[in-house]
Amino acid sequence: MSPEASGSSPEASGSTGGPAVTAEVIFDRGLGVFGAVVARLTDADWDRPTPCQGWTALDVLGHLSTAVAMGVSVLRGEQPTWPEVERPADLVEGDPAAFWSAIATDASQALVGADLDQVMETPMGPRSVADRLAFPAIDLYVHAWDIGQAAAVAVEVPDDVIAFAHHHIDPFPVDKVRGSGGAFGPEVPVADDATPTEAFIAWTGRRPR
Repeated sequence: MSPEASGSSPEASGSTGGPAVTAEVIFDRGLGVFGAVVARLTDADWDRPTPCQGWTALDVLGHLSTAVAMGVSVLRGEQPTWPEVERPADLVEGDPAAFWSAIATDASQALVGADLDQVMETPMGPRSVADRLAFPAIDLYVHAWDIGQAAAVAVEVPDDVIAFAHHHIDPFPVDKVRGSGGAFGPEVPVADDATPTEAFIAWTGRRPR
């Protein structure tokens, strides 16, 4: 998969017939999932390559910090902005675990009292805060898997997260989701005995084995 370009991923669709769990629940849980993997990486692991082409684990952390910052902005009813850096890793200041802890704390606090039904203007048209939160929420699990691969840490994506991701992403045209400037690379074929997590990871354009 090509690394995601900051600000280029489509925002979640406003389709009806929602999944069993909400964006705020997926987002809140995902902060903990990603943090648990961060806690297992050593200093050397942060410099190791990930399934995101050309990115180390530290690059993935830097990229995810911008995705979570987008989530925080929309939770506060603000339009997100995107930092300009040569590499995503340049966004990480100091110890990676401490850097992530501060981001996760800020994101958890932003959830408290947020108006998830507020409608905001976006390049994709009017979207609710909950809709806009979907992509950063999904990112937390996908990128937890990515940095886990750098450190040989197994990460399983919960079934309800997989269903949530399909609900929000499947309605988009393929050219908005995959390829240059999209969130994912081309879908990868999987073995007949693939686990749900492996099938999901392949759907995001990564090789699960």
